Amino acid sequence: MRLRRGRTGLTGLALMTVLTMTATTGCAALLLEDKGPLPPRYSGPPLPADTVVSDLTSALKAEGITLERTPQELIPTECHERLTGEHESATADTALKAGFARARSDHGWQDGHDMGEGWLSLRKGNWTAATVLPNASGADTSPTSMILVTVMCDGGRSKSSPRTDSARPSPASS
Repeated sequence: MRLRRGRTGLTGLALMTVLTMTATTGCAALLLEDKGPLPPRYSGPPLPADTVVSDLTSALKAEGITLERTPQELIPTECHERLTGEHESATADTALKAGFARARSDHGWQDGHDMGEGWLSLRKGNWTAATVLPNASGADTSPTSMILVTVMCDGGRSKSSPRTDSARPSPASS
């Protein structure tokens, strides 16, 4: 009798293992099923790049930071803007924070994703703007700090080749 119980126990254990593996495999197949592309993060009409750049430059200019827009032929990514400038090091962080706050209050920007300490991030429509505070590391002792604000739209990707066809607009350009 005892031998018979041992085999029944082993058979039951084997059966439970097979059933568990089958259920797990079935569930995993459902979890790994391709459901197509993800929906865009922003479903409204795309904002023109000129509008986004104008919002940010005017908000930061009101705080004493003058930014210049990098020409598109120098940027290898579609739907990407780079704004650069300089500001007095002693007040650069404060001016950037105030400029980003002004963009939120005056131009309708929202807080962006938390990118960690020393970073500022804003979001408006299909665009995200981010910058690192120049004095976050504390290592800079120069009288002026370089300011770099990167602005990128959702779905930005590398440009396939230099643009020769100016009639073909990018997804978010004006």
